Amino acid sequence: MSITEKLIHIPADNSVIEGALSIPAQSRGLVLFAHGSGSSRHSPRNNFVARILNNNGLATLLMDLLTPEEDRNYNTRFDIELLTQRLVTATTWVRNSIHTQGLPIGYFGASTGAAAALKAAVKEATINAVVSRGGRPDLAGEDIRRVVSPVLLLVGDCDFGVIELNQDAFTKLQCTKNLILVPGATHLFEEPGTLEQVANHAADWFRIHLST
Repeated sequence: MSITEKLIHIPADNSVIEGALSIPAQSRGLVLFAHGSGSSRHSPRNNFVARILNNNGLATLLMDLLTPEEDRNYNTRFDIELLTQRLVTATTWVRNSIHTQGLPIGYFGASTGAAAALKAAVKEATINAVVSRGGRPDLAGEDIRRVVSPVLLLVGDCDFGVIELNQDAFTKLQCTKNLILVPGATHLFEEPGTLEQVANHAADWFRIHLST
């Protein structure tokens, strides 16, 4: 499959969001990645998932919502409002970009990035789908009840503590939703085959809901 790859820079307040945009030929949609604290767009896990999505005809944007200086600040890492605003800014940019305009958009969030994805989906009501990997949807607060985009929560069935947070968040979601516990997986899905399951579940969810 032919894939066009671009390094992009998105102005955001007094900073710049740097991202890697991958666009397969005849893409059926675009997935923006909002990773968690202490991670980056170079994360092997998110890049693995992105490649699976690309192979399923989905464009992806892996990006750093925080600058390196901001990411070194513990408080900024957990500033969900800031992460949300940066994700909204990136969403506006891809909607207006000649390379991606017109494509249905989904969010893939991990850790704190999942909360930002849910809150951004409330602000951007036309987001077609959200997937959370080992996320903290609880940090979206009361906004979680206002999400209308279809939401898939993926959690390792050995990720104790995070499972309960996701189960509680699941009951509050009022949209089309699903919660899948990935067998044998801990928080980072490092066990053999578990991250592949995450990627395949995500690809299935986006294929269904990112239809033009």
